[in-house]
Amino acid sequence: MADTISIDDHTIGLGEQKQIQLNIARLPTYTNIDLPVHVFRADKEGPTLLLTGGLHGDELNGIEIIRRMVYKDMLIPERGSVIALPLVNVYGFIQNVRGLPDGKDINRSFPGNKGGSLARLLAHTLMKKIIPQIDFGIDFHTGGAARSNYPQIRCTFDVDENMEMAKAFAPPFVVHSSLIKKSFRKAAHNKGKPILVYETGESTRFDEEGIEEGINGTLRLMKHLGLKDEAPEAEHQTEIFKKTTWVRAKYAGLFQPEIKLGDRVQKKQLLGYVTDPYGNERFKFICPYEGRVIGLNYAPVVHKGDALLHLAYK
Repeated sequence: MADTISIDDHTIGLGEQKQIQLNIARLPTYTNIDLPVHVFRADKEGPTLLLTGGLHGDELNGIEIIRRMVYKDMLIPERGSVIALPLVNVYGFIQNVRGLPDGKDINRSFPGNKGGSLARLLAHTLMKKIIPQIDFGIDFHTGGAARSNYPQIRCTFDVDENMEMAKAFAPPFVVHSSLIKKSFRKAAHNKGKPILVYETGESTRFDEEGIEEGINGTLRLMKHLGLKDEAPEAEHQTEIFKKTTWVRAKYAGLFQPEIKLGDRVQKKQLLGYVTDPYGNERFKFICPYEGRVIGLNYAPVVHKGDALLHLAYK
């Protein structure tokens, strides 16, 4: 661990705490948009952990996880350092949308470009000013478009270090997720910085159980990395799934689930129905594999091909 962490013109020494404002760009009103960065450093050596929330501006649970941990002084390490960005996509947060004003998705814009779109500029800022300072990271997300996720860690099983971190976090589910081109996780991986993705709940809604699970899991990972000496024990056994699939609507209509988020399901089990709105037709949909429901569509009106539920299986 270096004696100092340098971000822009700010230097943070051992045992120091500081909040930095990274300037990104101005709104058309000429109001500056800054990216708040919390840095917490112990006076003893150790790794640096990055926490990021709100890459998608309408995904609030990650923002709240980090906010609570900052407010309650949970991120002050006993060794090493923590860098926390509760809200990366300020623009999307202001407008209550996933992406940027130009419609771009930050999480498909890495490693970014200083002279590119606003999404690519934000990505470039993270890669140039934050990623070189860290050793590990957790990126907090939710489901989107009325789809809710059961608390889970997503990581690539091909890297042993990822699996060790995921097991230390100890969520209800760990799911294999390949590195996606132009994603934050992929860009950080290319720099030798493993980042886990934690998913819980849906966009624009707080998921209290998932928020608490995210806080406790982060503390467990901090203990595993040597940043803390104590952390809450997991109250469940983590289930690990290498495969996932979306069960999709074969017919348009009204979605009537017969299962709940997180349920264990069996092959050929009835998962629910899609009905017409007039009381004439009802179509079953059946579970293709034994597994767990890790994501569920809460939108009653569905079109043919819409994702109804996300199934994890072995």
